[in-house]
Amino acid sequence: MVGITKLLCGSESFGDKLRYVPDASEQRYGASAGYGPVVVWNCTNQCNLNCKHCYANSKNYKAEQELSTNEAKSLIDDLAKLHIPVLLISGGEPLMRDDIFEIINYANKYNIRITISTNGTLIDRKMAKDLKKFNVSYVGISLDGIGSRHDDFRGCSGSFNRSLEAIRNCLEIGQKAGLRFTINRYNYDQLNDIFHLIQEEKIPRVCFYHLAYSGRGTSLINMDITKEEKRAAMDLIMKKTIEFDKNAEILTVDNHADNIYLYLQSRDKYPILSDRIWKLIQMGGGNRSGIAIANIDYKGNVHADQFSWNHIFGNIRETKFSELWTNPTNPIAIGLRDRKSLLKGRCGKCQWLNICNGNLRVRAEAVTGDFWASDPACYLSNEEIGVPDEIALI
Repeated sequence: MVGITKLLCGSESFGDKLRYVPDASEQRYGASAGYGPVVVWNCTNQCNLNCKHCYANSKNYKAEQELSTNEAKSLIDDLAKLHIPVLLISGGEPLMRDDIFEIINYANKYNIRITISTNGTLIDRKMAKDLKKFNVSYVGISLDGIGSRHDDFRGCSGSFNRSLEAIRNCLEIGQKAGLRFTINRYNYDQLNDIFHLIQEEKIPRVCFYHLAYSGRGTSLINMDITKEEKRAAMDLIMKKTIEFDKNAEILTVDNHADNIYLYLQSRDKYPILSDRIWKLIQMGGGNRSGIAIANIDYKGNVHADQFSWNHIFGNIRETKFSELWTNPTNPIAIGLRDRKSLLKGRCGKCQWLNICNGNLRVRAEAVTGDFWASDPACYLSNEEIGVPDEIALI
């Protein structure tokens, strides 16, 4: 994640305290000193929607391989020993698990910070109250367009109204919630509308995701926006962040070229901020899949992140997560801890490698078949990254 509000406005959220601290970029097994990784647990593959970009290929039925309640509790016992700072519970749709609040309540005894990633369609007023009752620190609710645009993208008529109502239900009772928006060809033209919605609804946090070419999202590679549009999107996000100041926390996710673009732009547009931005993005260290972030899918398989399900580091039913994470044997797991010498093409020669760390590997693999190739979603020019023009864009 790139904390745009942190970089431009000097805000201080919980996530900022993990990302922008001295030596965070030097860690090899966790988010920052004293912590294990942020763990994304896809607790189920069942979902009541059919989203075009779903990295998990979720279906509307419960998979037999899904971790049981007792297995989930054993996992939490192990995660607590690693001092993970956050357990992000995702899916599928996590609120479709009958035991979800039993599991959350179990994690509470370890004071593990719980966040939920949801489509929001199940969050009526009672559900919102339950989320607050069981100390869920944050609820990220996906909106990928306004009205029918969202409904079409999510494969369900009326889902926009239900998801927006979920945000309202949470905020009304003081349950922190925010918006998640994946930028792509279907909704790029509605970015201004989304900012208007944030302002009108007083939504306190929004994460703008770059498209990951994974799961059903692999078929949407041609629906990613162009490099010029990515730059324009970042220009708008930066402009709106300055306007909102600290009234809304704005982040971008899954493209650490944003760090460099923001810094380069700040030298012209916000020169008084550029030195501070430079210091902060050096601390962040760019993409840290397999280091500061980990994923466990609904079957118990361990991955570098929630998009790289084709690379399995092991299964927690056979080996504890803590052992798989701190004593990796998988070549990808080992390589990600010190990836710079493995990166190829533009990524391998980029002058900003310490800031970006090779961006999102799953996109490189989806387009080229090579996990260590350049990320094709980097929208910076060869001149901006300091490589010769003859080096291919991938």
